[in-house]
Amino acid sequence: MGCPTVLLLLLAFLTPGVAIRVPPAMKALSSLRWSTSFTTRHTVAKKYSIHYIQQKVDHFGFTADKTFKQRYLIADEHWKKNGGSILFYTGNEGDITWFCNNTGFMWDVADQLKAMLVFAEHRYYGESLPFGNKSFKDSRHLNFLTSEQALADFAVLIKHLKRTIPGAKNQPVIAIGGSYGGMLAAWFRMKYPHMVVGALAASAPIWHFGNLVPCGVFMEIVTKDFKRSGPNCSETIRSSWDAINRFARTGAGLRWLSEALDLCTALTNTEDVQRLKAWISETWINLAMVDYPYESDFLQPLPAWPIKVVCQYLKNPSVSDAQLLQNIFQALNVYYNYSGQASCLNISETTTSSLGTQGWSYQACTEMVMPFCTNGIDDMFEPHLWNLREFSDDCFKQWGVRPRPAWIITMYGGKNISSHTNIIFSNGELDPWSGGGVTKDITDTLVAITIPEGAHHLDLRARNAFDPTTVLLARSMEVRHMKQWIRDFYASLRKKH
Repeated sequence: MGCPTVLLLLLAFLTPGVAIRVPPAMKALSSLRWSTSFTTRHTVAKKYSIHYIQQKVDHFGFTADKTFKQRYLIADEHWKKNGGSILFYTGNEGDITWFCNNTGFMWDVADQLKAMLVFAEHRYYGESLPFGNKSFKDSRHLNFLTSEQALADFAVLIKHLKRTIPGAKNQPVIAIGGSYGGMLAAWFRMKYPHMVVGALAASAPIWHFGNLVPCGVFMEIVTKDFKRSGPNCSETIRSSWDAINRFARTGAGLRWLSEALDLCTALTNTEDVQRLKAWISETWINLAMVDYPYESDFLQPLPAWPIKVVCQYLKNPSVSDAQLLQNIFQALNVYYNYSGQASCLNISETTTSSLGTQGWSYQACTEMVMPFCTNGIDDMFEPHLWNLREFSDDCFKQWGVRPRPAWIITMYGGKNISSHTNIIFSNGELDPWSGGGVTKDITDTLVAITIPEGAHHLDLRARNAFDPTTVLLARSMEVRHMKQWIRDFYASLRKKH
C-alpha cells in the first residue's frame, strides 16, 4: 500500500480454485507479512505513545453493545496548542506500528505544521481485534470488517481526542493514508467532511472497481516498469511461462525445476506449478510497487532501483529453457535473497509478517472487489480473464460469503466525486496501482499530483538523499495545500468568534 501494499486478490485470478492468498497492496493496497526490522526501530527513531479506545463492534446497529479495544499511536513532540494541527493516519491492512514507522513524510513535516501525529489502527488488524483470537473464525465474526465501520472508528476516535486532549478541540485535522489507507483517507473526507479539513490520498486506487478502469491496466504498468529497466527484460519474463510449462510436463522436469529454483518444497503436481507461477508473478508485481531509488526493506531488503538489478539477469529471451529459468532464478534471488540469508526459496511467502493477509482476503471477497486480467500481449504474464463467477465461488468456498462488486461505487461515488473538496490524490507513474488512481485534477480542490519516478506511495516515505526531484516537488505541493487548509480553518474559526 503501503502498500497499496498492499494490496490485492491477484492470486485468486492467477490460481482459480486455490484458497485465496493476497499480495500486498496496497498496500499495498498498500498496501499487504512485512520486514521485522521496522517493528523494533521505533524505540530508536520514532517517539510515540500507545493508547486504546473502546469502540463499538457495530456502529450502525442498535441491538448489540459489544465493544473492542482499538489501538492508536500519538506523537506530539512538535505539536503546538496555539495554531497547531493534527495529522491523522487512516490505518490500513496491517499492524499500525509498521505503518507508523514507514510513513516518514508525516514525521518530516510535523515541525512546520506544528502537528500532533495520530496513527489509528484499522479494526481486525494488528491488536485491534473485535473478537480477539476468534475474529477470523467465520463470516459471522468477520461481518463487521468493512471500510464503513473502519471510517466510523476513525470518526469516534477523532471526537474522543478533541474531547480529552487539552488544546486539541479547536484544531484542524488532516487525514493521510497510502494505498488502501489512502483510499480510506479520501473516503473519510468524503463521508465525514466535518471531521477533517482535507485528505492526502497517496497511491489510492479508488477507481479500481467495476469497469471504471480496464482490468488489464495494473499488469500493463508492471510490464512497462520492466520494459524501461533493461533491454528484453519483459520479453524474457513473458517467455519464462512456457518454459516452466514445458518442464512441468514430466516428473523429471518438476524435480529439475524444484532444484534449479532452489525451492524449499519440491513441486509434485500441476497445482504446485500454478502456485509457483502465481508466486513468481507476485514477485514481479511487488518489485514494481517498491522500485525505489535507494536501498529499502519495505517488503523485503532490496537494492536501489531493484528492477534494474533484476533485469541484468533477464537480457535474452532466446536462450534454452534451462538457461532461461536459471536466469529467472538469479532474478528472483535479488528479491528473496539480497541479504544472503535465505537457504531456499519458499513459494508460500512473498513479503514479511506485519500485514494482515487473512483480513484483506475477506475484504477482497466482500466489498473490495478489484478486477484484474492479463492477455499476454500488452503485458508479460500468461493470459487470464477476469471471471467474477469463479472468483465468487472461491470466496464462498473460503469464507462463506459472496462479493458485492458494485457496492464500493454505490457507497463512495465511483468517478462522480466532484461535489467533494480538499483531497490530494498522489500517484507514482511506476506504481501499478496508479492505473486505478485519480491522475488528473477533477476540480481546483480535488487535485492530482503525479510523480514520474515514483513507485508505491514514495511521497509518504521519509526524506532520502536519493529522492528524485519529482518527489521533492510533490511533497512541497502537498504541504502547500495542507497549509492552505489549516489557514482556511483558522480564518473561519475567527469569523465565528
